[in-house]
Amino acid sequence: VKKTNDFLITGKGSAGNWNNTQWLTITPRDKDIYQTKLKLLYSDSGIYCLFHCEDKRITATMNADDMNLWNEDVVEAFFWTDEKFPMYFEYELSPLNYELPIMVPNNSGYFLGWLPWHYDGSRRTKHATHIEKNGENVISWTAEFYIPYALLKPLTNVPPKKGTKWRANFYRIDYDNGAVEWSWQLTRTNFHDYERFGTLVFD
Repeated sequence: VKKTNDFLITGKGSAGNWNNTQWLTITPRDKDIYQTKLKLLYSDSGIYCLFHCEDKRITATMNADDMNLWNEDVVEAFFWTDEKFPMYFEYELSPLNYELPIMVPNNSGYFLGWLPWHYDGSRRTKHATHIEKNGENVISWTAEFYIPYALLKPLTNVPPKKGTKWRANFYRIDYDNGAVEWSWQLTRTNFHDYERFGTLVFD
């Protein structure tokens, strides 16, 4: 994960900072219907994520934050900053730019997320989305978000520095014709199979 200065979130990934890193492919877990890819950057204050999702139909009706966003089109990022503790941060963002940020303690597969407390100021995420169309036809949607390290407290091994390693995984769910899933690293059972997360190395 390459380092950057902080920059403006637009939902389109239009900041020149993104040119300094490469796309990661998010692999279909079953049916290969659309391409999904991801970019990551980190700064002194937080971590940046950019998803690009090919699509033909946006399935999104939820109109508030902190809802069960995984039941409609969504992208998700999981950050497990320290393997000594089975607790990680999960972030979901819908095409309509509604978010679900939760801290997840996971006791050998028994888990439940907790919403952030005092979620304001420097602890607040920044996020935006963009739906690209050709006339009335959907082509893709983009999700761009920034997670401040202040929100990850009390997780340890934060903030990262050069050489720091975090475990992580990244997902997408699409509902054009039933649920279709993508993941950066393949898990065995569900998205919360943290033992199968990949490894991020901060540059």
